[in-house]
Amino acid sequence: MTKVFSKALNETIEVNRIIGEIKGNQPGPTLIFTAGIHGNEPSGIFALHQVLKEIEGKTLPIKGNIYAISGNLTALENGSRFINQDLNRMWTSERMQQIKSGNIEKVGGDTIQQLNIFNIINNILTTEEGPFYFMDLHTTSSETIPFLTVNDSLINRKFTEQYPVPLILGIEEYLDGPLLSYINELGYVAFGFEGGQHDSLSSIENHKAFIYQSLVYTEAISKEEIDFQCYYDLLAKTSVDSRNIYEIYYHYRIQEDENFTMKPGFLNFQRINKGQELADSDGETIIAKQQGRILMPQYQSQGDDGYFSIRRIPSIFLKLSSYVRKIRLDKILPLMPGVNWLSDKKDTLIVNRKIAWLFAKQFFHLLGYRSKKIDENHLVIKNREAASRKEEYENVLWLRN
Repeated sequence: MTKVFSKALNETIEVNRIIGEIKGNQPGPTLIFTAGIHGNEPSGIFALHQVLKEIEGKTLPIKGNIYAISGNLTALENGSRFINQDLNRMWTSERMQQIKSGNIEKVGGDTIQQLNIFNIINNILTTEEGPFYFMDLHTTSSETIPFLTVNDSLINRKFTEQYPVPLILGIEEYLDGPLLSYINELGYVAFGFEGGQHDSLSSIENHKAFIYQSLVYTEAISKEEIDFQCYYDLLAKTSVDSRNIYEIYYHYRIQEDENFTMKPGFLNFQRINKGQELADSDGETIIAKQQGRILMPQYQSQGDDGYFSIRRIPSIFLKLSSYVRKIRLDKILPLMPGVNWLSDKKDTLIVNRKIAWLFAKQFFHLLGYRSKKIDENHLVIKNREAASRKEEYENVLWLRN
C-alpha cells in the first residue's frame, strides 16, 4: 500500500496500483481511469477513491467494467512530479517495442512503475470486452479552468465534445512519450482531463464531476441514477469558453541546465499579446512571438514544459476536417511532389519542405495527420485516423448522434 497525501483535504489515504475496480451486472463498456502519473498531482487519486466508494455504497447499477489505476506510486508517496524520469514521457514507440519484446532493462523505479501499469492495461485489454475508454486525470501548477487534452482523431473529438469544457487538440505533436499517445496508437478513445490546480479543493470536485459524466457518456450508468445535471453544471460554469476547441501552435521546452522562471501571475487560457514578456531564461527575457493564449505555464521545479501557446480553431475548419477525413482525401498526398511514404503500413509520410513548400502544418492537420520536424527541410507526418478502431464504437449512442 502507498500513502498519498492531499493538501487540499489535509488527508492521507492508502492505495494500491489498482485503486479499485467494479464489475457491472450487465454487459457494457470498459472504462480505465489513470491518475497520479505525476506524483505531485494527487487530486485524481482522491476523486477516484471517493467515486468508487460512493458507487459501491449506493449499489448503483453499472454496465461493463470500471478500473481505477494509480500512476507513479513512488512519486505519489514522495509528493514529487517524478523520481528519476517523467513517467508520462516514457511511452515512446521505441520503448514500447522494447517492453513488448522483453528487452527493456528493469533498472530504476520509474521503469518498474511503467511495467506494472503496462501489464495491468494489457491484461484488461485481453480479458475484458470493449468498447474501451481511457481517461488520464491531471492537474496543473497554475490556476486553471478544467479542460481536456485530446489527440485529434475523429472518434476522440466526437466523444470529448460531449463535455462542457474546452478541448485542446494537438498536444501529441509537442510531447514525446505520453501514456495517452501510446493508447491512441492502439486505436482506442483516450484523452486527458485537467481538473484544476494541484492542491485546490475544487480540483477534486471537478475530477469527480468528470468521472460521473464519463460514466454516463460511455453508457456505463444511466443519467437518472446520479445527479447528472449537478455534475454537468459544475464543469459548465467554470468557463465562458466551455464549448471552444483550441490547438497548440507553440511549445517552450526547457533545456537541460537552463535557468527558466515563468513571470508570476499567468493563468491557463489567459490572453497574451505579441511582444509580451512571459518568462526569464538564463538572464534573458522570453517574449510572445504572436497573439494567442497561454496554457500550462510552469510554476513547479520539475519538468521541461515551460509553457504552451494555443489559439481557437474556427468551427468551419473542424467541420471541413471531419469531411475530408471521412472521404479519405489524404490518398492524394503521395501523388504530390516532395511527399513519400515512410511506412509499409502507409500511415506515415515524409515531406521534403524544399519541394512541398506550399504545405503548412494546418493543411496536414486538416487531413488528419500530425507532424514532427526532423530537420530544417523535412517533416514526418503520421495519420491520426489509421489506427482508430471505429468499428468497435459503431453501436454506441454518442457516435450515432
